[in-house]
Amino acid sequence: MKTALVFGSSGLIGNQLVDLMIKDNNYNKIKLFVRSEPTIDSSKLEIIKTDFNNLKNHYDSISGDDCFFCIGTTRKNTPDKDKYIKIEYNLPIEVARIAKLNFVNNFIYISSLGANPNATSLYLKNKGQAEQELIKLNFSNLSIFRPSILLGNRKENRVGEKIGILVMKTLSPLMLGNMKKYKPIKVENVAKAMIKVIQRDYKKNIIESDEIMEIASNV
Repeated sequence: MKTALVFGSSGLIGNQLVDLMIKDNNYNKIKLFVRSEPTIDSSKLEIIKTDFNNLKNHYDSISGDDCFFCIGTTRKNTPDKDKYIKIEYNLPIEVARIAKLNFVNNFIYISSLGANPNATSLYLKNKGQAEQELIKLNFSNLSIFRPSILLGNRKENRVGEKIGILVMKTLSPLMLGNMKKYKPIKVENVAKAMIKVIQRDYKKNIIESDEIMEIASNV
């Protein structure tokens, strides 16, 4: 039986992930690192009210078997550039470093399609730089997921994203070969694949969106 650590459990992917792990007999404890109490309830859950500006105060709690990092934000929600970089770049690295020191073997990070440390987009640049730093930590198993546009019910209304989803859905049948990774992907398939890469000891750091779909679909 294993202990999971989840950062970002209230988000689109994190919420689906926790639902799956509650039903998964491989996990007997799921630590949720949160700012506020979640509505979800299960005897497996350990709720850790977290000061993300002082993670050293939670050093002993960031221990277990599998760490899932699903936290992300947008420039609309975090217009301050320094705070945005802290969430998108500094925070996953800080969590990963503590997890590594506490002998957490498996680290799963939600990045983005097109992540690149040299990108002009601050979002893609932060994701790409975070990926590079995570690889340097040499986890026993590190899986960096790069999902395409996510299909799921968000709590917040993102008009631009909805338009993008509609366009991508229309074009999806034409996306073949190297273009397959641009197809929109259901959030539940991302969550399924996150658990499966650990169960199957998937030896690959960077996992593109079409590969995520293949992992989720395989029985």
